[in-house]
Amino acid sequence: MLRQIEGSRAVAEGVALCRPEVISAYPISPQTHIVEALSAMVKSGVLHPCEYVNVESEVAAMSAAIGASATGARAYTATASQGLLYMVEAVYNASGLGLPIVMTVANRAIGAPINIWNDHSDSMSQRDSGWLQLYAENNQEALDLHPQAFRIAEELSVPVMVCMDGFVLTHAFERVDVPAQGEVDAFLPPYEPRQVLDPAEPVSIGAMVGPEAFTEVRYLAHLRQLDALAVIPDVAEEFSRRFGRSSGGLVRPYRVEDADTVVIALGSVLGTVKDTVDALRADGVRVGVVGITTFRPFPYDAVRAAVGEPARVIVLERAFSVGTGGIVTADVRGALPGRRLHTVVAGLGGRPVTEASLHDLLTRTDLDALTFLDLDTTLIES
Repeated sequence: MLRQIEGSRAVAEGVALCRPEVISAYPISPQTHIVEALSAMVKSGVLHPCEYVNVESEVAAMSAAIGASATGARAYTATASQGLLYMVEAVYNASGLGLPIVMTVANRAIGAPINIWNDHSDSMSQRDSGWLQLYAENNQEALDLHPQAFRIAEELSVPVMVCMDGFVLTHAFERVDVPAQGEVDAFLPPYEPRQVLDPAEPVSIGAMVGPEAFTEVRYLAHLRQLDALAVIPDVAEEFSRRFGRSSGGLVRPYRVEDADTVVIALGSVLGTVKDTVDALRADGVRVGVVGITTFRPFPYDAVRAAVGEPARVIVLERAFSVGTGGIVTADVRGALPGRRLHTVVAGLGGRPVTEASLHDLLTRTDLDALTFLDLDTTLIES
């Protein structure tokens, strides 16, 4: 059903349609509206059976999700920014145990200084944690990625982050097609756990592993991530067949066939980039864009195939590694060895990425290897 709805509410309803059995969460902006809506659904009985666990911190939220998932329940949580950092120990435990937890990350900058607005610093900091990371371009995709995330997580026994831009998406009202419960039930079967903690048959999980086997444990986690490169597009294709719209997958190329310049980006900024590409195309400038939906595992082959052989590749980053430069760029370089890449850091701490700035950027012929879009040099000098 098509509805004009806030992004957070759309995600909450999408999660509810997945029939989670345990939700544990601690509120932090800009994630709060998601878990508030889910709490209200549980309290009213709209989402039933489901236990909503009020916890005292983000690390407790992930720990409760780990306990629930280990006992065979479909578990969900959500967080953002410093909240994600606070739960990091448990984030690694969830992936190390191979638990299919789904978590929404409402992307927000990391302090200090304190900043509540959007960039990708939080989820990018967890790129090596063993979680799959899927990035939504708009609110329809943010909703659609959650049934797919549960399906992928449970098929592979890995946890999945669904990342959506804080405020830009979470608090924006858009027209979203919210599917019916029966449609999601047909796509997402009941959870059948591979391992279950049962008091009647007690076992230990997460026990200490010494040097003789730790490498092998990490190697197996790596193999599960590689397996996801085949599972994710298969799940996206089935979703498209059932729901009549394309959502998810590994990458999304747009007007790249004859492009001289290709921009690579993630998240909601893709909408602005596509509008800029359309405007430049109308002026005869051959520009295209490749949107990355799956950042972990990184889809090297898919990126290589989508980008092709343009004269110039620009990676638009919503976070960066201090002292090094582009985070996404490092992975793109692995996909495009030997190619010269231009890293453009944009939109940190919620600074708008405008069509005017992108138009100027994409028509420049003197781009450096690392550029900070709209950098205010007078502010630095003061």
